[in-house]
Amino acid sequence: MVEGTSTLERRRTLSEHPTAILFGLTGLLVVLIAVAASTGAYPISFGEMLAAIWRWLTGQDPIGTTDTVLFEIRLPRVFAGVLAGAALAAAGAAYQGLFRNPLVSPDILGVSSGAGLGAVIGIFFSLPIWAIQFSAFAMGLATVGVVYLIASMVRGREPILVLVLAGVVVGSLTGAAISLLKILADPYDQLPAIVFWLLGSLSSIRNADVINAAPLVLIALIPLILLRWRINVLSLGDEEAKALGVDSSKLRLVVIFAATLMTASVVAISGVIGWVGLVIPHLARMLVGPNFERLLPASMLMGGGYLLLVDTVARSLTVTEIPLGILTAIIGAPFFLWLLARGRDGWS
Repeated sequence: MVEGTSTLERRRTLSEHPTAILFGLTGLLVVLIAVAASTGAYPISFGEMLAAIWRWLTGQDPIGTTDTVLFEIRLPRVFAGVLAGAALAAAGAAYQGLFRNPLVSPDILGVSSGAGLGAVIGIFFSLPIWAIQFSAFAMGLATVGVVYLIASMVRGREPILVLVLAGVVVGSLTGAAISLLKILADPYDQLPAIVFWLLGSLSSIRNADVINAAPLVLIALIPLILLRWRINVLSLGDEEAKALGVDSSKLRLVVIFAATLMTASVVAISGVIGWVGLVIPHLARMLVGPNFERLLPASMLMGGGYLLLVDTVARSLTVTEIPLGILTAIIGAPFFLWLLARGRDGWS
């Protein structure tokens, strides 16, 4: 009991200084960005990087290989990693608050499996990369729409439970469809591309991908910021939310749409990267507490830094790049077991 009380006191002490924590996380993210931008098969020193950025800011012509590698390959990948990690973590924080459970993630409503099916369909029919990304995005949104439609047709049951079960069922169906297309795909051309995409990677990211995904993530982030106090109320339960004048049904729909749009936007360019939306929000909650006003920025900063770090390790650890989904699963699966062992301790 003394040890548990001490742990709880330390956690409360941390949560009492959210501004300092957020500044610290921001500084850590900046350091990780600098390290990731300078690390790779073609190393770039910090001096060379600062000089290249200065040339870009002042409108000078790029010089040599350093500028090309930095601005055409390295920085787009770095920003995509930050964007994807922040979006998945923010969506995870929103879903966990919505379902009042720290063991759910953006995959719970089938958005990742739906986006995966859309991308697999695009690869199967040999569509161009932009069409594959659009197919993944559209199918991710459509899958969650089907899940919500099914849940709305079931009456007399706990709405959150029905929503989760519908997500599991639809996710299983999209997974089966993916397996069927993998069997039918060309084993020498299409199948390797399908498998690599489903494991998640930022290796093919370019500037246009970040430019296309970033506005959608920002649009999805706006309602989560504006409704942050209502999301806090929703985490208390539907009856308490109703007593405080919050329409839980409409709010739940808005949060689901925003989190789904955010997830589908980044999954469309990065592939399926699991566990980020489960692990990071819980760690952020341990640092700043359950208040969504603090939890959202902390989750985004930690998520961006975490995925950026994982991606840097993935492209530096071995000669052949390791798909991100493998590394995030290696880290996330033991963490999930730890969460199960702890139950809901520390959730409030």
